[in-house]
Amino acid sequence: MQAAGSEASSHAREDPTHVVIAGGGVAALEAVLALRQLAGERVSITLIAADHEFIYRPMIVREPFSGPLARRYQLDGIAADLDLDLRIDRVDAIDVGERKVQLHMGGSVGYDALLVAVGAIAKPSFPHALNIDYRLIDDELHGLLQDIEDGLTKSVAFLAPQAEAWHLPLYELALMTAERAYEMDVQTEITIVTPEHAPLAVFGTVASNAVKEALDRRHVVTLTQSTPRVSADARLFVDPDGRELQVDRLVALPQLFGPGLPGLPADERGFIPIDKHGRVRDVSGVFAAGDATDFPIKQGGVSAQEAVAAAETIAALAGIDLDPRPFRPVMHALMLGPKPPLYLRSQLVDGVPTASEASTDPLWFPPSKIDSQYLSPYLVDLDFR
Repeated sequence: MQAAGSEASSHAREDPTHVVIAGGGVAALEAVLALRQLAGERVSITLIAADHEFIYRPMIVREPFSGPLARRYQLDGIAADLDLDLRIDRVDAIDVGERKVQLHMGGSVGYDALLVAVGAIAKPSFPHALNIDYRLIDDELHGLLQDIEDGLTKSVAFLAPQAEAWHLPLYELALMTAERAYEMDVQTEITIVTPEHAPLAVFGTVASNAVKEALDRRHVVTLTQSTPRVSADARLFVDPDGRELQVDRLVALPQLFGPGLPGLPADERGFIPIDKHGRVRDVSGVFAAGDATDFPIKQGGVSAQEAVAAAETIAALAGIDLDPRPFRPVMHALMLGPKPPLYLRSQLVDGVPTASEASTDPLWFPPSKIDSQYLSPYLVDLDFR
């Protein structure tokens, strides 16, 4: 692959390709960094983000258990570092004919290429459950842990409402809750209800078995191939057999929906359909990556891989001499909860996990929660500046 610097300088042109990236999360920042590395000054980049900071969300699950705060990075500093035009705003619609992004606070931004990485919309799954909200998780779970310590809560069910999701945080929270109950010397029954056919089945047999062993060590019961259903009077039932589980408290992953952006195609849940190079189907010049897309697994490392596939294609459109690689998902996860934590890895081939691995030693470097080609080393560098 051609490095960006020499290619960009030898083919400099007066009007660089203007790339608009909508989003401020992992996929958006991975795409920014990839384009800067691959295309240099051959592209000008406008980043449209809804918030002023990037939060390293996968580590938020530690905060209710007296863990350190998840890292936060100011986007204006990143924008200055990477020569970006930063707009703090939301995208309301895409005018694909005029190649313009309509902004929520008014006005529009034109583009030569657009990458949509605005993420998914999380909605509560059950009205009577503690629905995991990363903005509130510290306060909400602190209350649950206090009730466990005081003996007011003796059983908790952790619920995965849909198969197409990222289930790892549910397992982490269940294990850390079981560990905290053990440390407080209180008897608490912990149950996970999931549609998966095995714990974290997306990582394949070897990794799934390692996760099951960690659950068994903490006596966490896992009901697989099971769909939770909560009645209007807060009773928990498990389908397909419809049996009732008697539990004191419910903790649930949210249901995820796509952004459903006007002007772009979307499936029945609002997710944007893309091909293996991140191109939005049947729309010229528009790409998408991350949780907003119709790829069923919503996870930071996967989002980064989608972003790189899109960025390479955009760089080629900008005139860089490279052969864009298609998106071929490799799953990496650092699972908190077991002591020591577990590193899990698999490769998905036509949706089937292969080369399943699990280890207490790092399987990638840097051994971060989100394994990404560009963003992970960049954040490590920021941490040591």
